[in-house]
Amino acid sequence: MISGKNIIGSKMSANGEKTYKTFNPIANQENEWIFNEATTAEINEAVALAHEAFKVYKDISGARKAEFLNAIASEIETLGDELIHTYCLESGLPEGRARGERGRTMGQLKAFANLLTEGSWVEAVIEKAQPTREPMPKADIRKMLFPLGPVVVFGASNFPLAFSTAGGDTASALAAGCPVIIKSHPMHAATGELVASAIIKAAVKTGMPNGVFSNLNSSGVEVGQQLVQHPKVKAVGFTGSYNGGMALYQLANERKEPIPVFAEMGSINPVIALPSALMESGDMWATKYAASITLGAGQFCTNPGLVLGLEGEDLNSFALKLSEEILKLQPAAMLHPNIHSKYMEGKEVLSTQNGVEVLADHKDAVNANTAGPTILRVKGSEFLRNHTLHQEVFGPFSVVVSCEDAVQMEEILNQLEGQLTGTVLGETEDLKTYGGIVDALQEKVGRILFNGVPTGVEVCSSMVHGGPFPASTDPRFTSVGTSSIKRWVRPVSFQDWPNKFLPQALQDDNPLNIVRLEEGTYCK
Repeated sequence: MISGKNIIGSKMSANGEKTYKTFNPIANQENEWIFNEATTAEINEAVALAHEAFKVYKDISGARKAEFLNAIASEIETLGDELIHTYCLESGLPEGRARGERGRTMGQLKAFANLLTEGSWVEAVIEKAQPTREPMPKADIRKMLFPLGPVVVFGASNFPLAFSTAGGDTASALAAGCPVIIKSHPMHAATGELVASAIIKAAVKTGMPNGVFSNLNSSGVEVGQQLVQHPKVKAVGFTGSYNGGMALYQLANERKEPIPVFAEMGSINPVIALPSALMESGDMWATKYAASITLGAGQFCTNPGLVLGLEGEDLNSFALKLSEEILKLQPAAMLHPNIHSKYMEGKEVLSTQNGVEVLADHKDAVNANTAGPTILRVKGSEFLRNHTLHQEVFGPFSVVVSCEDAVQMEEILNQLEGQLTGTVLGETEDLKTYGGIVDALQEKVGRILFNGVPTGVEVCSSMVHGGPFPASTDPRFTSVGTSSIKRWVRPVSFQDWPNKFLPQALQDDNPLNIVRLEEGTYCK
């Protein structure tokens, strides 16, 4: 049963007068639930609870936090078909996608639970005292990672589960020892409430402090702004648009105490289609990329929005085949009329630029929110001249660029802004032959692929989902995989501290039995 209320720790709250509804993009009408937007008093209450919870939660053992994360996964599974049905009503995405995303969400939680159970992620470093060292004695110095404090997470429009209420940002922050306050996304507030209820049930069952998690409703920007500016909030996680991410980033830096905003904002994910790939397998790659471009109505942050190739018959054949395959695929409804409207505006702007040829523009409409896939083609010289063509169009959209030669292709890559992914299609020998192009691409991305499609992000410890600005606000971190926990911690050194008062991870006898760096050597 959806209440429409805010969840502040273990209580429900609906003190404000401002309400809103979510939207069903398939039926093209509002859903029945009514949500109460959080008031300033409710925001302050949630943050105050999180601040108090942090005093306890930061010291709870990794084993107990792991129990909490596993319990969240179990409670999400217990929601059953109600969660799947609600997800579909609010997103317009198919049931298979909903079930897959639920599985990924639960998998992320379990992965962080395993990380905590093993324990070495705290990066304990021990360098013992050398009192007889000349010319000066050396102190006993030990270091490990500690949580920052309460974290605000903004739900993402395009992943109602995996990047939202109990998604990667929340899972990693809770794993780090940070209480989380969710600014629920207004497009899927009912989905968010169901998941939030699961988190609260898990917190109660495992004895976590009240306030370790809260879920606040908001239809606009005011709630998010207040959360980012609150002095007791210590970090922010965001997945969304460039404008949204930068607005939060600027607010956080204008505070008396600036805080980090880890924002993953957007990308056109360039693909380098080298001659060998197009000559041998052009049709195969065209078919695969047609599917990748249209996956989820193109609403993936890793959607391949730019294909660079060397001009000639092979690239021409690939572009025409790509367009042919795109037109065979049934257009899908986008997440919301606002997203659909921005897609239509964006593709209109790019389609009408000088020198642009429209190769495919799918016109068949399922309903008012259907996104017709679009493929454009332009010469490399025009792409270099006109930076409007570099803009992301969020949806099933891609631009094929015909480069005069490898020098121009490298020049284009050097001119691009930071990206989440970059892909090379070709033969192994091409990596040496086109080494300058490969190096230029690597400088621009967080993940570089060889002979694949960028859509689909594996949740694992080696994954980087981030990249140079503006793909993310800090290219040193990832928002996917267990390494994303590093966003929510800071290093602390203990100098000449009595052993029994050290954190267990730094004590001489290593009671946690974790891998530590001792005197320059990793050992247990």
